[in-house]
Amino acid sequence: MPSNLKLRYAAELIRNGGVVAYPTEGVFGLGCDPDCHAAVTQILDLKQRRQQTGLILIAENIAQLYDWITPTAVERERMLSTHGVITWIVTAHPLAPRWITGGRKTIAVRITQHPLAAELCHMAGTPLVSTSANRHGHPPARSTLSARCKFGGLVDYIIPGTTGTHGGPSEIRDAYTGAVLRPG
Repeated sequence: MPSNLKLRYAAELIRNGGVVAYPTEGVFGLGCDPDCHAAVTQILDLKQRRQQTGLILIAENIAQLYDWITPTAVERERMLSTHGVITWIVTAHPLAPRWITGGRKTIAVRITQHPLAAELCHMAGTPLVSTSANRHGHPPARSTLSARCKFGGLVDYIIPGTTGTHGGPSEIRDAYTGAVLRPG
């Protein structure tokens, strides 16, 4: 795990509108403060992805997501009782911005199980946009070197580290029905 100094530096960049790359459970992610429209737009441009697609937020715990989600009792129970690397599609808070939801009434969120990503959320004091570090349609970065090759000089900082053992992007499930929307 990188030093606390590197994580504090990355968290400060995020709080000031920066974009960072960091390891997650299965791939490197590109992240920023989801309230910072300019940083979100930068990520979408880097990925060559449209805003209407929506983005995933990661958090250190469910409480960190409460400004972003208004889960039904069923959604909350399913999110808290199911284990694994799962991104949930859950009812969005009415004030969640379109640049995160893609204009939907739902939002994609994950309680990260990667210790570095969780600590980064904690230090930044916010959930993070977390989208795989790749251009749309290309394989995601799975190492610090790969992230540097793909995005070095295009992001404000790349946190060195190791991805988890998940092996790829997270599974995506509907939190209300439990349906698997993307296998993990």
